[in-house]
Amino acid sequence: MAARKKGTSKKKVRTYRRTQFVLALIVIAATIATGYHYRTALAYYFSFKSKVAEEDKLHAIRNFQVLSNHQGKSFGFDVSQYQGKINWYQADSIEKTFPIDFVFIRATAGRDKVDNAFHENWQNAAKVGLIRGAYHYYRPDENSIEQAALFISTVTLKKGDLPPVLDIEKIPAEQSIDSLKKGLKRWLTAVEKHYGVKPIIYSGQKYYEDFLRDEFGKDYKFWIANYNFFVENPDEDWLMWQFTEKGKVPGVLGHADINIFNGSLRELLAVTLRK
Repeated sequence: MAARKKGTSKKKVRTYRRTQFVLALIVIAATIATGYHYRTALAYYFSFKSKVAEEDKLHAIRNFQVLSNHQGKSFGFDVSQYQGKINWYQADSIEKTFPIDFVFIRATAGRDKVDNAFHENWQNAAKVGLIRGAYHYYRPDENSIEQAALFISTVTLKKGDLPPVLDIEKIPAEQSIDSLKKGLKRWLTAVEKHYGVKPIIYSGQKYYEDFLRDEFGKDYKFWIANYNFFVENPDEDWLMWQFTEKGKVPGVLGHADINIFNGSLRELLAVTLRK
């Protein structure tokens, strides 16, 4: 019996080592495949990047890869007061390579918050020739009509501006999802009536799939946030895709949210207000 136990033990060791060897081969193969897939982005990155945090290296490589895959589409970013003072005359590209066409600027939040930097950002974006859009951060447990009124009183849209955006990301704490949807509809209806154009709805992909797609998907265009490192293409149903919050835009301190419009610049212009 002792001899049989010893043999069994050796067999287990050999099996374990083979398993480890196979796993190591899989990891090596995956690393090589990933390197090949990102070969252009890696070459770009190492051509001029110097001392950058490891996390930023990965994001820079992915950002370059995604943007490279969508040459011909329109690229933009979005800002709020949290980006601080922006040098708009420098904010012309992403990763020093991809031209920027548009910017979304936070105007309001809830029923009583006007973004501290909105008016300055709004005017300066126009001065440098960017196509601009304004968005409202919706607070689920606050009155929807008051929130719409604040946005309307704060934002004056002109010909060439993008439609207004409703940013909804949070689950209500004091009401049901059905009540939330009614509030969203009231906001959307009031804002559409005022500006004469249907708003765009912004949200994360899971929130969109769980709470918004079935109710609003047929009537509204969506701008979806999905930062999954391995996703490199937007869903064909999305108007816009916010694919990273770790982008680099000259003139903007720190990171910036980067967006891809699911079409060309000409198609983006067709979405803007006509009067």
